Amino acid sequence: MSTVCLLGVGRMGEPMCGNLVRAGHEVRAFDVRPERREAVVSRGARWPGSALAAATGAEVLLTVLPGPAEVAEAIEDSVLEALAPGAVWIDMSSNTPTAAAPCRDRATARGVGVLEAPIGGSPADAAAGRLRLFAGGDAVLLERHRPLLSAVADRITHLGGFGAGYTAKLLVNLLWFGQAAATAEALLLGDRAGIDLGVLTAVLAESPASTAFIRRDLPALLGGDYLASFGLDHIRDQLAAVTALAAHFGTPYAIADTVRRLHEEALEHYGPADGELLAVALLEEKAGRLLRHPAQPPA
Repeated sequence: MSTVCLLGVGRMGEPMCGNLVRAGHEVRAFDVRPERREAVVSRGARWPGSALAAATGAEVLLTVLPGPAEVAEAIEDSVLEALAPGAVWIDMSSNTPTAAAPCRDRATARGVGVLEAPIGGSPADAAAGRLRLFAGGDAVLLERHRPLLSAVADRITHLGGFGAGYTAKLLVNLLWFGQAAATAEALLLGDRAGIDLGVLTAVLAESPASTAFIRRDLPALLGGDYLASFGLDHIRDQLAAVTALAAHFGTPYAIADTVRRLHEEALEHYGPADGELLAVALLEEKAGRLLRHPAQPPA
């Protein structure tokens, strides 16, 4: 069992904290929001009161933070130096290869091992220990810490060296947000043309056009749920990171840029609100109609 410093106890970090405690690890958790203390203590973890105190002597540092800026702020030199000899830092945040590199370099310079393992899944998946991790870094180091990571995830895929895990997660997000927008446009057109939404969604789900979004997430949208589990500002930042990577590597990104610009427009319209499907809400506003299941007509 390991002594774990967990930085970030939000929608994903809190249930992960509980699962790590139940697996027998000693967990010291901290979040810049002091009101998270009660949740941490209720999960059976310690709240030392600062990131430095939580990190002191810890064998594993886990960061579960919203994005690159929060990670860079949390990974201070003092925090890295306070870890136990031979410790490892595992970044489970929605980070980018470019933003993470300086933090990784500072960690390795201090003898701290580094892995990236950004998360795929929902808060419900986190509570059930059914997350998916997109791992990048040394394969031997990953295998050494797979038992610990298995306390929070049931699918851990090694994508390659540093940057591969972050990139894979960014691409998954690009396709999901793109599929959500494309599906909404198709449904708005079909609805306007007089096709029953229930019939149309069933046809799409059973057709070659079917996607995981249509099969799993579309019912939430049709019920009026815009999935308020992630902020539009962070979504915009992730999509911008995808187009920046494509520009760097010289690959086409016209479709990715369209998805990015749609979410940029939604951010300008709604502000940094939580809602993974708020770009769809913007499309609904433009169409002048809501996509709702026939059993739940719009107000």
